[in-house]
Amino acid sequence: MSEKRLKRQIIKKKLFTKNRLVILNEDSFEEIFSLKLTLMNVFVVATVGAILIITTTTFIIAFTPLREFIPGYASDELKRNATELALKSDSLSNSIKKNESYIASIKKVLTGDLDYAKLNKDSIYATKSNEKVEEIKTSKAELELRDQVAQEDKYNLFEKAQPKVSSVLFSPVKGSITEGFSLKNKHLAVDVALAKNTPIKATLNGTVIFADWTPSTGNVIIIRHNNGFISAYKHAASLTKTQGDVVRTGEVIALAGSTGKESTGVHLHFELWKDGYAIDPAQFIDFE
Repeated sequence: MSEKRLKRQIIKKKLFTKNRLVILNEDSFEEIFSLKLTLMNVFVVATVGAILIITTTTFIIAFTPLREFIPGYASDELKRNATELALKSDSLSNSIKKNESYIASIKKVLTGDLDYAKLNKDSIYATKSNEKVEEIKTSKAELELRDQVAQEDKYNLFEKAQPKVSSVLFSPVKGSITEGFSLKNKHLAVDVALAKNTPIKATLNGTVIFADWTPSTGNVIIIRHNNGFISAYKHAASLTKTQGDVVRTGEVIALAGSTGKESTGVHLHFELWKDGYAIDPAQFIDFE
């Protein structure tokens, strides 16, 4: 115990022994500044200084804009902006993909590189639900009620007729078909012979998405319709509509002619597409 007490007294004496810190002039050895210090005072001052530095640094990091310059640390506003930019870039990439797909479809229209869809007139009829309905046995009273209602409706003059066809295609021109739709010959259109400057009309309501001259097919006008239909009119002598115009069914959009390298006389080269596939217009339209 005496040895431990002796060590403690030695340590205590060193900690509290007063020392003087003197600053002298090097040339004259004049005393400029002096300060009495102990090891305990130095330890306390150093500890307090370290605490103050840590506290100040923590405050700067937590409550000032300087924290944004620290790698890996971002403010809430910066995070919100980054999230918004990420969402916008994602939506923009989706829009770009849709536009690229749309442009690719229009390119196929102009070049004739189209896929063939085996559609018929039934494809434009209103679709019916394919859901399976559980068969329910009807009672005699229900059968009698059905017969009574059927007899009343039979002579009801105010019954509203329900359309069975969702789209009715208008014939763009009337004339003789010189070359029909042929997948084998890669002629994905119908050629109709016409007199020069015969009016060409829109087959459905829609918006003109292309109206210009092309080297191979001359003056071309393409219209986008509802229900996934797109119609193309090629080899026209002149166009009466421009890109972006809204047209109605039966409205004159061009005049017949013979333009382009592939033209073989005055005729209309008419193409019809449904959901990106070329279909035979003669299945839907009576040209003669």
